[in-house]
Amino acid sequence: MLGSRRSRDVVTCIACGESVDRTDAREYDKHGDRWNRRDKEFEYLCKPCHRDLTHQPRSGLEDTLDDAGAGELDQARFLQQYHDLVRGRDSPK
Repeated sequence: MLGSRRSRDVVTCIACGESVDRTDAREYDKHGDRWNRRDKEFEYLCKPCHRDLTHQPRSGLEDTLDDAGAGELDQARFLQQYHDLVRGRDSPK
């Protein structure tokens, strides 16, 4: 039966940590291109978190987060790095 295995998959919402059936989740592609599926592993959001997500363009956001040390630095240092990067990009040249 087509899709029957997928319907039993359980995924974890990256926003709230809730475990939900794959069929009750939405795919999240941190690069903003969920239509290009080749060689990708998607993360997931539960439907309530997906509804709360802003759907505005986020061009460059993931690169900025990586450059600021997301997941590698303590929160205070990460926020300072992120702030400095964003201010530097917004400053007139």
